[in-house]
Amino acid sequence: MISHADVVKTYLDLLCLGKSDFEAGAGVSSDDWFKEALDIQKVPSQETMRQRLDKHASVFERLASLSNIELLERIQVPVTALSTGHVPLDLDVFCLDNSDTKKEGVSRTYQDYDGYAPIGAYLGQEGWCVGLELRPGSQHSQSGFVDFLRKTLRHARKVTRKPLLVRTDAAHDALETLVELRRHPKVSFIIRWNPRRADILSWRDRAFREGRVCEPRAGKKVAIFSTWVTRHHEERTYRFWLVIRVTERISDSKGQILIRPDINLEGWWTSLSVPEDEVIRLYEKRGLSEQFHSEIKSDLDLERLLSGKFATNALVLTLGGLAYNILRILGQTGLLAHFSPVRHRAKRRRIKTVMQELIYLAARVIRSGRRLKLQFGRHCPAFHAFRSVYLKFCPA
Repeated sequence: MISHADVVKTYLDLLCLGKSDFEAGAGVSSDDWFKEALDIQKVPSQETMRQRLDKHASVFERLASLSNIELLERIQVPVTALSTGHVPLDLDVFCLDNSDTKKEGVSRTYQDYDGYAPIGAYLGQEGWCVGLELRPGSQHSQSGFVDFLRKTLRHARKVTRKPLLVRTDAAHDALETLVELRRHPKVSFIIRWNPRRADILSWRDRAFREGRVCEPRAGKKVAIFSTWVTRHHEERTYRFWLVIRVTERISDSKGQILIRPDINLEGWWTSLSVPEDEVIRLYEKRGLSEQFHSEIKSDLDLERLLSGKFATNALVLTLGGLAYNILRILGQTGLLAHFSPVRHRAKRRRIKTVMQELIYLAARVIRSGRRLKLQFGRHCPAFHAFRSVYLKFCPA
């Protein structure tokens, strides 16, 4: 008999090793340290893992999602705020390439290949994952977004009590999103405006007439201004602040005159009471969340999900979010101190770096006196980092 907990812990640990396939379990089936570290009696076979995860996918996913937030809450992970005092909460849809497969839910994505289009939410400048949900590739980004936003805000509130700054791209520029964010106290937002069928020439004329105009170089002018926009939703009237930036180029950076002026219209909905330039600067920092997507896709090897069943793949992705947070915690604890292996200075370490420095660390396993011991080399550069993590999180 192999318990459900042993099956889930085994697969979660394989993810922390950067291995997402069930077959990887065969490589650790006789590893005494693997079983001792996870407190399991027997490593399940790949057939057992596949069958058990397929059978109980929905229940395991719900428990894994709750465990993920409980982990961040119990450890009281550090959450770094922005210069405004707000903690960033970045929500975004990204794509997983699963081309040439017949997996359930695989369809054409906005990246023009077949796959999935999951949505993720990352808290703080450290990038703690507080929401990760698998969705079919053809599902529109805004479909089901408000429900995901509500759940994510509840999760974020369990991790930090500081004011939040929700940032999303233009795919979520919808009135229902703006109204929903207005309902939550201590929650501000910056949402990229989708011009859709806006009259670009009209906005350009207004920007250069009412806004602050600068000329970074010859042939390029930039105008920035803000305005209040009135919107109606469910028989109620709302007013939202919209920051507009118009860039007009009549020549390229090399001085070549363009046949037609190149006009770029951008905008951001916001509830912050800061200058327009600061709104734009804060939104541009949202680009860091693309790195967090990349770490889940490449470092955890979750680009191509392993099952043909959608529910199982949803469970695998949720466990990937939990593994991501575990490795992030190890990196923030052991790889940022003065005794850490020599690396460039940083506010966080990439998941792959954590694996290389702490997970793949070489040591000799010695069985003596009914106990297992790890013997490190005398000049092991990461020994003190490993020891600090072990003493903090492992029971005596």
